[in-house]
Formats: sequence, C-alpha cells, structure tokens
Amino acid sequence: MSELPNSLEDAIAQAGAATQAALADGQTRLQVDLLFPELKLMPLAEMFLPFLTEYGDKLKVFFADAGAAGLARRDWADVEFKIEDIGTGMGSSPESKIQPEDEIFLFLCPTSVEVKQLEKLCATIDNRPIVILNPRLEDSGVVGIGYAARQIRDRFLSTIESSYYLRPIFDEGAVIRSYPGLWEIWQEKGGNYEKIAELPKRPSGDEIDMILASQTKPATSGEAKPASQSNVFRSLQRFIRALRN
Repeated sequence: MSELPNSLEDAIAQAGAATQAALADGQTRLQVDLLFPELKLMPLAEMFLPFLTEYGDKLKVFFADAGAAGLARRDWADVEFKIEDIGTGMGSSPESKIQPEDEIFLFLCPTSVEVKQLEKLCATIDNRPIVILNPRLEDSGVVGIGYAARQIRDRFLSTIESSYYLRPIFDEGAVIRSYPGLWEIWQEKGGNYEKIAELPKRPSGDEIDMILASQTKPATSGEAKPASQSNVFRSLQRFIRALRN
C-alpha cells in the first residue's frame, strides 16, 4: 500500500526507494512520473540522482538535447557519472553514445520528438537497466510527431514498467503507484484523503473520472476549511513554487 507524500522531498524519496526495489527485482526498463507542471528538470534531477549515484562512473545520464547536456556538464563539473545527450541530429549514432563499461542509464524528460532515437539507444543498451524520469512521450502537444513516430512511441511504451507515478488531481485527490504495489486512487473527503480504488493497471482519465464520480462526497457548508484540514499537497505546491523562483 502506498502512502500519499506530504512534500516533494517525500515524493522523490518514495520514487527513489520504489525504483531501487524494481532494479533489485531485475526490472530493466523503468519510468518515474512526478506530474507537477511547474516542476523544473534540473532541481528534480538533482534530488533524484542520489538514488543512483552508488553506480559512480558506471551511470550515464542522458539529456534530451546537446544544449542541456552542455549546461549540465558545466554545472555538474565534479560528478562521477557521465553526461550525454540523446542526439537526434543527422549522423548521431546510438552506438557511439553507449559504452561497454556503462551499467545503468538515466534519461531526463525525453519527449515524443526524441522517441525514435530513444528506442535505438535502448536497443543498443539491450538488457542493462534504464530509468526514464518525467518523460513527455505521451504529450499530444509536442510538435513534430507523426503517425510513424506515434507507432514507435506506443511500441516503446509497452516495454516500460512504472516504478513510481504521482499525479495530483488538485481539489479532488491523486493517482499514485509505487512499485511493486497496485495503482491507487485517493480522494479528498471532508479535509482528509481516503484511498477509494486499487487497480492492476494505470487507469485512463475516463476511468479516474468515473471512480471519483461514483463516490459520495459529504456536503459542504461553503465555509473555509480549518488549517488542520488543508490539502495534503499544499506543501508540495510550496516546494514547486520555490523551485520555480
């Protein structure tokens, strides 16, 4: 059973522990989703990376583009792990980016634009473990993805195991999954959060709406809730605002 986190730090600690558990079980293609729209890449990566730094220089971290990778090399000059870009340009060879001594790979926020190259890289990586942090592979708003790329995306996504997923449904609840547990839907009721469903697979948006709608929420008087009944995600929102500034 999962527990809803009380802060962004708690959520990342849960994500790290779940990912380590999945790796220990032999899972080799993992995805971590912390779905807060204002959460920036670099602070998130810096908070998650300690869960993988035991691999030292055997860890390779991939950014979506060469510019982001270059900035990371400048800002993280003293790290042990290696930094690379996915590389979607002409002549960018997956084989040149994957070395025999690399043991584990972290991909940071790849989008549907990079999915073809990402699949090629993972084919070269073969059975070595990968972790994909906050991808946007299913973002329909990404420009430049056609039918063929959508087919590649869907094929690639079918090979990925979710080690951690947290999506707040603000003012209503949250969807959470922490490996090896089930997918859970929590709902706010009278200032408290209750788990209302457990599912073997990730629920669609329509399924979430139906489950939430099936619950009878207590009537409210319209008065403001006392501070003790504040949204469990309020501290998460404070962290996100701090990261944005």
